[in-house]
Amino acid sequence: MDITSLPSLSDFFEGADQWGEVLALLPVLVLLELILSADNAVALAAIARSSRQPEREGLALNLGIGIALVLRIALIVVAQWVLENAWVQLLAAAYLVWLVVDHFNNRSGDDAESSEGHESNGLSRPFLNTVLLLAFTDLAFSIDSVAAAVAISDQIVLISTGAFIGIVALRFTSALFIRWLDLYPRLETAGFLAVAFVALRLIVHVVVPSLNQPDWLTLLVVLLLFAWGMSIRSKELDQDEGHAC
Repeated sequence: MDITSLPSLSDFFEGADQWGEVLALLPVLVLLELILSADNAVALAAIARSSRQPEREGLALNLGIGIALVLRIALIVVAQWVLENAWVQLLAAAYLVWLVVDHFNNRSGDDAESSEGHESNGLSRPFLNTVLLLAFTDLAFSIDSVAAAVAISDQIVLISTGAFIGIVALRFTSALFIRWLDLYPRLETAGFLAVAFVALRLIVHVVVPSLNQPDWLTLLVVLLLFAWGMSIRSKELDQDEGHAC
């Protein structure tokens, strides 16, 4: 989810059709993107971390999110086609559902190994696969939001600027969440529950387009999930940091 997925917020910027006006609104756009892209950032952070190559996580994020920017721009160009073909949005929702199911399946397998006393190392995902998975995960998140933005505004400058800011925000928040996933054991679960909610929201939008889904409800659900996800801090890391001090 990002700023362009919330029509009420996008309407706030409706008059910004000049570069000077857009630039004046950049601080607000950046702040909103940092808040609203949290679910996407957690998913990307978990994918980058699942490669089990810490020294290459940054490179994977750079390449994956770089490809994602190109895909977002291409999506803006064909956004009208996306609006006319609901199956594209359903395909994106199905991908997000698969992402959630795959995450929890892998998580249950790791928990089972841990309960049996085995070290849970998991399988290392090939670097190229990680990069492509990062790019297409962001694309799936973007389909609903970019389509909504184009439906309510013809200001391509604003939409493209928002997409660029979203990508930059994702790069920094994803790197931050990689660290936070170790600090807060519930955060990854909270993030993927938020992904499931976004997928459900997209499915409902396609199946029952007349049903109103309040923007405030989406924000509230995501904020509550992340509040729960950060409600417990890892004691082991706290002890390690205490020893380091």
